[in-house]
Amino acid sequence: MTQETDRGGTARDPDALRARAGVHGDPRKDQHFLVDDRVLDRLPTYLQADPDHLLEVGAGTGALTDRLLGLGRVTAVERDPDLAAFLREEFADEVATGRLTVVAGDALAVDLPAFDASVSNLPYGPSSELAFRLLPLGRPLVLTFQQEFAERMAAGPGDGEYGRLSVAANHYAEVTVAETVPPEAFDPQPAVESAVVRTVPREPDYDVPDDDFFLRFLKAVFTQRRKTMRNAVRNTAHISGLGEAAAVVAAADDDVMSARAGNLPPETFASLATLAWEVGEPS
Repeated sequence: MTQETDRGGTARDPDALRARAGVHGDPRKDQHFLVDDRVLDRLPTYLQADPDHLLEVGAGTGALTDRLLGLGRVTAVERDPDLAAFLREEFADEVATGRLTVVAGDALAVDLPAFDASVSNLPYGPSSELAFRLLPLGRPLVLTFQQEFAERMAAGPGDGEYGRLSVAANHYAEVTVAETVPPEAFDPQPAVESAVVRTVPREPDYDVPDDDFFLRFLKAVFTQRRKTMRNAVRNTAHISGLGEAAAVVAAADDDVMSARAGNLPPETFASLATLAWEVGEPS
């Protein structure tokens, strides 16, 4: 079945694309192709932007690429060299006119172009690393993840899913879960539910002295999220790099030190990280 597109044509059928590419997907390679036309059609609509240049990470056989070309120019990154070659052949006209650029390589390693927004069905394995390569760039994102990961990104203080990922993601953007996606929307079907995350970049309403240290500090204290912050700060200096963790504990508010990480809002972590930067002698 073909779908009408904004550019007046018909969207390429995902099953036909896979047949022409001669691939069936391989879970061992983290290949789960999104084949549900309804989901593919909805993904670009979640963008709260009017982009001229879109980035797609993990383009596969081009079912989503085809939809994105209805919005603007696209750079598609694909780590499988055979699929990258297929994309160049399948979309030869778009490549020739400069509307599509295909980059063969790992999105964690290649140089990314300047882009206005990204819509991507990310591979599950490196999803965290990919998210935190894209989030600091300050562009609107529509990304598909495992549902558990997506819910952790969007969680707030006190939620069961709230953690380091929640605070770190919301440091860069407003994060919402746009929809859940069942395994049946993919082929091969993954063993888990998936979800679409929409991020809208924003400046946080707090300051931190250094982004890298802030993220490292979060990683440290959330490794002991069941302990009080007093113990978490003391016990994780080898992760945070604090030379004087005891000085941080002594200088911090006692109520904060008595709380657990899962109950503290992002601005409290920012204040505590700033204090740790000032008195904790981080390396």
